[in-house]
Amino acid sequence: MSAAMDTESTYSGYSHYSGHSKKAHRQGRDRHKSPRSKDGSRSEKSVTIQTPPAEPLLGNDASRTEEGQDDNWGETTTAITGTSEHSISQEDIARISKDLEDSVGLDCKRYLGLTVAAVLGLLVFFTPIAFILLPQILWRDDLEPCGTVCEGLFISVAFKLLILLIGTWALFFRQPKADIPRVFVFRALLLVLIFLFVFSYWLFYGVRILDSKDTNYQGIVQYAVSLVDALLFIHYLAIVLLELRQLQPMFTVKVVRSTDGESRYYSLGHLSIQRAALVVLENYYKDFPVYNPALLTASKSRAAKHMAGLKVYNVDGPGNNASGQSRAMIAAAARRRDSSHNELYYEEADHERRVKKRRARLVVAVEEAFTHIKRLQAEEQQKAPGEMMDPREAAQAIFPSMARALQKYLRTTRQQQYHSMESILQHLSFCITNNMTPKAFLERYLNPGPTLQYDRDRWFSKQWTLVSEEAVTSGLQDGVVFVLKCLDFSLVVNVKKIPFIKLSEEFIDPKSHKFVLRLQSETSV
Repeated sequence: MSAAMDTESTYSGYSHYSGHSKKAHRQGRDRHKSPRSKDGSRSEKSVTIQTPPAEPLLGNDASRTEEGQDDNWGETTTAITGTSEHSISQEDIARISKDLEDSVGLDCKRYLGLTVAAVLGLLVFFTPIAFILLPQILWRDDLEPCGTVCEGLFISVAFKLLILLIGTWALFFRQPKADIPRVFVFRALLLVLIFLFVFSYWLFYGVRILDSKDTNYQGIVQYAVSLVDALLFIHYLAIVLLELRQLQPMFTVKVVRSTDGESRYYSLGHLSIQRAALVVLENYYKDFPVYNPALLTASKSRAAKHMAGLKVYNVDGPGNNASGQSRAMIAAAARRRDSSHNELYYEEADHERRVKKRRARLVVAVEEAFTHIKRLQAEEQQKAPGEMMDPREAAQAIFPSMARALQKYLRTTRQQQYHSMESILQHLSFCITNNMTPKAFLERYLNPGPTLQYDRDRWFSKQWTLVSEEAVTSGLQDGVVFVLKCLDFSLVVNVKKIPFIKLSEEFIDPKSHKFVLRLQSETSV
């Protein structure tokens, strides 16, 4: 027995020693062969599957990235979270900062134009008053007395100036809805016209009245009245050019969203391209369904899955270019396309089945939750004051019974990023307050609405870029195409002129409506 134990201990010590010796020998061999083994592995990869020579292997890129990575990688790395399918690079961040600087310039330009318009408006309003008051201040004793007609003109000037002030405030001093890249041509022309008109009146007043110190005060007042009348006519002209001219439809525009192909048609009048772009954006936010990038990931993932199963082997060596491999991958993808439509059909059918199932569960859960709420009348509120709840508390009480079904439905339809728990509770409280039915509560979630329905700060695009081959201040014409770009997608607008319609008339005499009954042997009459 002792001999066996000695033999076992000797064997275990030998095995331990031999393991250490083999491990040391293997490490020494690997240490001596390490430079060569890397080259050997690379040559093996290049023989098996070779990427184009201009594009390095992914493993080599990763190794070089790890070797060249500094300690400040967290400060130079941009992490994008959420459901967006786009990434942002350092160039994009620089471009966004440039857009912010440009927006500051746009704000300065907007306030500068508003300041010029305000100064010109004050000049126009106080000019007739100055025409009347200056003679009274400078040569009051030499003026002829103002009669009844002259005093009546004072009342006429006062009311005309009041009408002009209200009309100018309503037409020009409105809150701007957007910043346009170029000036509004008609508005700029009107401002120039008003400036030249007032300047010419001041020039005539200075030469013929101030220099000569005219004593006919009634004539001076009539001169001021004529100025106010002319300003009223210019205001009418502004209404025609700025408001009435664009009301008659002359063009039909088709707006297509570039990502999912959603399209709408609108009728527009005589507008410039930049103003037509504003009209398109205003209608986009209320007519187009909200942009959901999660709905586009299914087709992209399906295409990526098909392309991921393809491998290209280069048997001719590394000298060939990547065009042959691209043609080979396209041909292989075309051969696999015949069977991909079946997969698409069954995926869509399965998705529709799951959506209908989750929808039915959600409807039942919401209807059952709403049955637990009863609006108390005035006499019932006095009986049980301790059991009453406000709409917010009632919404929080019934929300857990429908939360799971609603969450599953929103995930299935890929709408979970648009509805937070707080927004759902607010909507539920709103429906309870206004005594709305379960169908009214579910309308927001069963039928995805336009962008205006969702959180304004999160889903509204702050910056749009107008791309057009024509000048943005030129008017719409047949065949004009311009693009409105934002960060995630773009709107392609195609303009078509409404054709000229020739309508003719044909008179039918009411006495000509006479009929004859033709009897046959087969009829039952």
